[in-house]
Amino acid sequence: MSSFFRHHNITVPRQMFTVGTWLWVINPFMAYGSASNLVKTYYPDGMSEILIGNILYGTLKGLNYLHQNGYIHRSVKGSHILISEDGLVSLSGLGHLYSMVRRGERATVAFDFPMFSTAMLPWLSPELLRQDLHGYNVKSDIYSLGITACELATGRVPFMDMHRTQMLLQKLKGPPQNPLYENTFPCEESPMKISRSGVDSGIGESVVAASMTQTMTSDRLRTPSPRTFSSALQNLVEVCLQQDPEKRPSASMLLSHPFFKQVREQTHDWIPSLLPSLAQHRKNSRVGSFPVIMKRYSYKTPNEAKEWTFH
Repeated sequence: MSSFFRHHNITVPRQMFTVGTWLWVINPFMAYGSASNLVKTYYPDGMSEILIGNILYGTLKGLNYLHQNGYIHRSVKGSHILISEDGLVSLSGLGHLYSMVRRGERATVAFDFPMFSTAMLPWLSPELLRQDLHGYNVKSDIYSLGITACELATGRVPFMDMHRTQMLLQKLKGPPQNPLYENTFPCEESPMKISRSGVDSGIGESVVAASMTQTMTSDRLRTPSPRTFSSALQNLVEVCLQQDPEKRPSASMLLSHPFFKQVREQTHDWIPSLLPSLAQHRKNSRVGSFPVIMKRYSYKTPNEAKEWTFH
């Protein structure tokens, strides 16, 4: 399956083949690297909305293709969105891809919890983290897209600076306001109360208290975003981060969201014109051209697979 999707069509890999137990997928070189690297290098306070729109629109086209074919991506974030020299937006990080098709039938929910690094947790949906009998579905990718939108717009990832235990509890509770303007909590409010609820959920009060202290003393969490955003972008984030996954729109519905109106009206890819020149980008890179580092994976047994990771 291709991991590369244009705004108006799907581009297949150059070549795919196996060598023994190794699967090789040869794809076009992504000269601009990942969206998260672009943010860190050129846009520490966030990208322009037109650039965000182009990048997320291409990402949604890829997600829509995956969802229509019964796959959940489960790893949508800025570092897994790659951009080529000619503005091709591609979706990588397919190591945690999950097929909803089992024994010839398409399931409605998934219960599989992948072995993620804890660094991935801020992007994951509440229902995926909850691991209960309700399971999760393709709408969990929509939640991750909302977190990614905040990442590109502010240069920060919501929940990233929080203690992991508190992040989980806050995700299950729901953010108090749009994370575009506040990374997590308003600093004057306590994010949770130390009570029996911490004990009842299996989380000791000392852990909860420690996580509260860490959050309240973090200068980065207290600093709201200095930017203002359009109502369309604010609404996009809000609908993606709906607590109830059934209230989140599908990928195909999001493609018609007002935030992408300008992107839909374009007759050609604008991304290269919105980014620094490739010559400048290469000059800013440590090597002659932007490095794309790939970790290959092989199968020691049919169930042991490592993720291809692009940085």
